[in-house]
Amino acid sequence: MIHRTDPRQIVVDGEKIPWSLHYHDRLTHWVRTLAPDASEELLLAARCQHIRRWTIPRDRYPMNKPGYKLWRKTLAQFHGEEAGRVLQDIGYEQPILDRVSELLQKLRLKLDPEVQLFEDAICLVFLENELSEFAQKHDPEKLLTILQKTWKKMSPQGHQSALELTRGLPEQAQALVKEAVGE
Repeated sequence: MIHRTDPRQIVVDGEKIPWSLHYHDRLTHWVRTLAPDASEELLLAARCQHIRRWTIPRDRYPMNKPGYKLWRKTLAQFHGEEAGRVLQDIGYEQPILDRVSELLQKLRLKLDPEVQLFEDAICLVFLENELSEFAQKHDPEKLLTILQKTWKKMSPQGHQSALELTRGLPEQAQALVKEAVGE
């Protein structure tokens, strides 16, 4: 399994596991929570969202906003291509490959309900698993801006799930989210 080859490690329930394995488990959880009847393509996208992400590190791009956007665009295309190769190798047909790629690239966000649900799930994984560490690396003003932009990408269903999720986060993370969304 590709996710097991991620060199980054995280401790979950006292056990060291590859970061990608945990990330994709949580993303799949949130997709299933938001859409118990999620399509096969949406579930496949959840398993492929950051496929081999560690092979394209952020520091290979300029450490400014244009560099960040280029890195994110490159990653989205890379993830679509990698997912397509893997899924084709195990027998999936082109229409499914195309749809998974659309989801991974978040084409038609806000217009396509599945793309929107996928984005909501991605944002929930960020809040659940990455916000506290992320907050330690960024100044409060930048962090608030990032959280506000994240919130704008989410649907009302995503907002509701995020607020419920936030109640279980550490107090500092709860306060950050509440300030960012005006709660």
